[in-house]
Amino acid sequence: AAGMFLRLLSDIQWRAAHPKWRVSSQRSTSTTAEPHPVSLPAQAQVVICGGGIMGTSVAYHLSKMGWKDIVLLEQGRLAAGTTRFCAGIVSTARPVSIELKMAHYSNKLYQQLEQETGVQTGYMKTGSISLAQTQDRLISLKRIASSLNVMGIPCEIISPKKVLQLHPLINIHDLVGAMYVPEDALVSSANVSLALATAASRNGVQIHERTTVSHVTIQKGQVTGVETDRGRIQCDYFVNCAGQWAYELGHSGEEPVHIPLHACEHFYLLTHPLQEPLSSSLPTVVDPDGRIYIRNWQGGILSGGFEKNPKPLFTEGRNQLEIQNLQEDWDHFGPLLSALLRRMPGLEALQIMQLVNCPESFTPDMRCIMGESPTARGYFVLAGMNSAGISYGGGAGKYLAEWIVNGYPSENVWPLDLKRFGTLQSSRTFLRHRVMEVMPLMCDLKVPRWDFQTGRQLRTSPLYDRLDAQGARWMEKHGFERVKYFVPPGSDLLDLDHSKTFYKPDWFDIVGSEVKCCKEAVCVIDMSSFTKFEISSTGDQALESLQYLFSNDLDVPVGHVVHTGMLNEKGGYENDCSIARLSKRSFFMISPTDQQVHCWAWLKNRLPDDSNLVIEDVTWKYTALNLIGPRAVDVLSELSYAPMTAEHFPSLFCKEMSVGYANGIRVMSITHTGEPGFVLYIPIEYALHVYNEVMNMGQKYGIRNAGYYALRSLRIEKFFAFWGQDLDAFTTPMECGREFQVKLDKGMQFLGQEVLLEQKQNGVYKRFTMFILEDHDTDMDLWPWWGEPIFRNGRYVGKTTSSAYSYTLERHVCLGFVHHYDEKTGEELVVTTDFINQGEYEIDIAGQRFQAKAKLYPFSSLFTQRRRKDEVELSGYQRE
Repeated sequence: AAGMFLRLLSDIQWRAAHPKWRVSSQRSTSTTAEPHPVSLPAQAQVVICGGGIMGTSVAYHLSKMGWKDIVLLEQGRLAAGTTRFCAGIVSTARPVSIELKMAHYSNKLYQQLEQETGVQTGYMKTGSISLAQTQDRLISLKRIASSLNVMGIPCEIISPKKVLQLHPLINIHDLVGAMYVPEDALVSSANVSLALATAASRNGVQIHERTTVSHVTIQKGQVTGVETDRGRIQCDYFVNCAGQWAYELGHSGEEPVHIPLHACEHFYLLTHPLQEPLSSSLPTVVDPDGRIYIRNWQGGILSGGFEKNPKPLFTEGRNQLEIQNLQEDWDHFGPLLSALLRRMPGLEALQIMQLVNCPESFTPDMRCIMGESPTARGYFVLAGMNSAGISYGGGAGKYLAEWIVNGYPSENVWPLDLKRFGTLQSSRTFLRHRVMEVMPLMCDLKVPRWDFQTGRQLRTSPLYDRLDAQGARWMEKHGFERVKYFVPPGSDLLDLDHSKTFYKPDWFDIVGSEVKCCKEAVCVIDMSSFTKFEISSTGDQALESLQYLFSNDLDVPVGHVVHTGMLNEKGGYENDCSIARLSKRSFFMISPTDQQVHCWAWLKNRLPDDSNLVIEDVTWKYTALNLIGPRAVDVLSELSYAPMTAEHFPSLFCKEMSVGYANGIRVMSITHTGEPGFVLYIPIEYALHVYNEVMNMGQKYGIRNAGYYALRSLRIEKFFAFWGQDLDAFTTPMECGREFQVKLDKGMQFLGQEVLLEQKQNGVYKRFTMFILEDHDTDMDLWPWWGEPIFRNGRYVGKTTSSAYSYTLERHVCLGFVHHYDEKTGEELVVTTDFINQGEYEIDIAGQRFQAKAKLYPFSSLFTQRRRKDEVELSGYQRE
C-alpha cells in the first residue's frame, strides 16, 4: 500500500492519462518512445527550468498571454519534485494581503482546470477549519477573517460546538473558537501540474523531461542562453522554478544570482482508510497551536506539521535528481503524532500506512521569492514557497508571467520581490540557522513587530556597542540592526524582550518619554541603515539622468535638499528619497533601508551606459545621526562654532562642516519626522567621536537616545507616508498628497509624467487619508497595527497601511487609502475631497469596528510647534 502511494504519480498513470502527450509544439509523440524523441530547439524566447507546480504555472500563464516560443525543462519527470509530495491543501487564510490574493486566484483556477484540460485534478471543495486554543490565536484568526470577508471570500469565526458539527472526530475540549473558510479545497498537486502542462503544451509550449540545466549564460548583465546536458538554447528570458535546487542553480553561473532559500525535512503521516471511511468532503483541519494539519486521504488521514526542532538538509548542496522519500524518523515525528491523537482521540486504533519525509524549501522571512534578478536582466525567479506551493502556485505563476510580458505584475508584489534581500542573506550558514527558526514560526503567532532571533548582528553601526550598553532594544531591517527603543536603567528587561501582544505593548511609556523628549528637548537616533548613493559625472549627465528619473526638479542651487519620488511608467513610487546637490555635478541620495538592492537595480537599468557617469553605493561609508527636537540647533551650534539658526541654515539645506574635532560631516536640516532638527552624515571613522561629543554637549539640554518606534509615532501623527508600507509601485504622488514634490513644468520630460498630468486633470481613484480613532480605549482595546479594513458609511473602502499611537493627540492614528466604488456597478469612481470629508468612518480591528475621524491634512494646529502648513509639508519626510 505504501508503494501504491509512491506510484501515485508514476509514469504509468501519467501515460495512461496522456496517451498522446505532446512533448513539443512541432509534433506529437507518445511518451512510451525513447526518453528524448525530440531534440532541443536552438533558441527560444523563454526557458523555464523546473516542471513542478511553479514552472508549469508560469508556462501556462505565459501561453495564455499569447507567448508561444517557450521551452520548459525538467531534470527528472514532471511534478516529480516537492510538488509530488505536496499535501494538496489549497488554503486562502493568509496574513499577508498579496499571498491571500494569490491563494484566492489559485483556488478559482484549479476549480476550472479539469474542465479546461480534461486532466483529473482531484479538486474537492471541502472548506477548512483553523482552530484556536488561546484567545491570542483567536484574535489572529479574526484579523485574517476581516481581510477575507472584505475580499468577498466567505469566512466566519465559529464556536467549538460548530467545529464538532462540521468535523465529528475533532476533540474540542481545549478550544476557544475557530475560523471556518467554506471554499478552501483539496487537490492532487501533481495532477494540477500535469493539467497546467497539458494546457501549456496545447498552446505551443515545448516540454522536455530528463533535461538538466547546468548553468545560465549572462553577458553584460543580460541573460543570453541556457546550457543543458543536451545542448545549448539561446533565450531572452530564463525562469528559475527549480524549487529546493533554485539556490544551487542561481550560483552555478559565472555571475551568481542569489536566491536565499534552504530545504528542511517535512514529515506527514498517511493512514489506511478508517473502518468507517472518512467522507471526502470533510473539512481540512489546521491546529496551529498543536502545530499540525489534518485532511482526509482516500478515506483515511493525511496529517503533517511544523515541528519545533526542524532538520535542515542539503546545506552542502548535495541534492538528489528526483526527490525520493527520505528516511522515516518516528522519534522526530513523535510530538506531532501526539498532537494528532489529542486532536482526534478516535484514531488510536488506526493503521498507519507510511511516514512520508520530503524536502521543502523555506526562505529567511517566511514569504516566497519571485521577480527579476537585480544583477541579470531577463533572469526571473519563482521559488521558496514555505510549504504553501499549491496554495500560491496559480497566483504566483500569473503574477510572474505578467511581470515577464508587461514588465510589471498587476498587483503590488514588493513583499515577495527577490530584491528585498541582499547578497548577505545568501550565506549557507545564515540560511541553515534561519530556516531552523522559520519553520517553527509557521505555527507561531503572527503578532505585530516580529523580530527574528537568528542571523542577527550582521550589519551594525559603529555605535552598536555604545547604544547596546545604554539599554538599546534591537530590530532588524535588511540585515541591519536598528534600535526600537531604549530601556531605562532599572526596568524589567525580561518583560520588554517578550513584548508580543495584540494589545497595548509594555514599551508604551518608554516610547512616550522618547517622543516627549523629541518635542521638548533633543534626541539622537542612529539611522545608519538608510541606503545612501552618490551619483556624479564629468559633465551634465548626472543632472540630466536624474531629472528624467525623478519627479521633482533637481536643478537646484548647490547645498539644497530635494524630497522626490523615483516613479515608474505608471507614476507609482519605485522609491521615495531625499537628494542633496553636493556640487554642480554630484548628488547624494538617501533612501529607505530595504531599498538598497531594488533602488540600485532600478538606477543601473535606467541610467545611460556612460563611463563619465558614476553611481556608488556609500551606505557603509557614513553613520547617520538624526538630531530631533527644538534644542538640536543649540547642540550643533556649540559643537561646530557655526550659527545653525533658520536664517543661517535654512530648512532643506545641506553643507559640509566640522563637528567637534571631526571634519567633512554632511549636515542636513531635515529630520524625517517634521520636527525641527538635523541629520549628520558622518564618515564612519569619526562616528564614535561625534556621537560622544553630541551626547556630552547635549547633557545641559536634556539630550537622550531614542529609537525607531518614537520616529514612527512622530511621522504618522504628522501624516508622512513611508515607502514599502504606505507607498508602493501602484501609488502616485497625486494619490498621497505629494503634489508639491512634483514639478510637472520643470522643462523636461520625466518618467511617469503623463499619468500625473492625467490625474491632475481628471482626479484620482484613491486618496491617502489620516484616521484618528474616536471610541478606542488604548489600555483595554485591541490595537490597530496595519492592514485593518476601513469602512465609510458602513461600506468597505480600503485598508490601513500603517498606524501608531500619537502621544500628542493621545489617540491612535491610522493612515490608509480610501477608494470610491459605485454602489450598483462596483465601478471605481474619482475620490474627491468632499467624498472623504462627508463620510462616517470605522476601522475594523479583528472584527470589532471603531469610529474614526478622517483628515486629508496634518493636524499642524494641534501641535506645540505651530508652523505654516507648507513648512510642515516641506520639512516632512517619508520613511522609517
